Amino acid sequence: MVKAIMDRVFIRLEPNTTATVGGIFLPETQENPRTIGIVESIGPDVHCVKVGDKVLFHVFDELPSPDKDIVVVRQNSLLGVFEDE
Repeated sequence: MVKAIMDRVFIRLEPNTTATVGGIFLPETQENPRTIGIVESIGPDVHCVKVGDKVLFHVFDELPSPDKDIVVVRQNSLLGVFEDE
């Protein structure tokens, strides 16, 4: 795992869903962008989240990483933190 620096946040994306809540199966060609994930690593300038938080982030601000299931965003691209469900 790479250690995040500055205001960067590494997020492990949630898996793609293959069906809707109502049970309708989605075709693989209809892939929605994933914008929810679990924080894997944070830089020293990040103060709004911690490792293990489930977050929502802006889809167009993400940067890819060597692992296709992990993206990198800046702290200001985070939209919210999910509270315990």
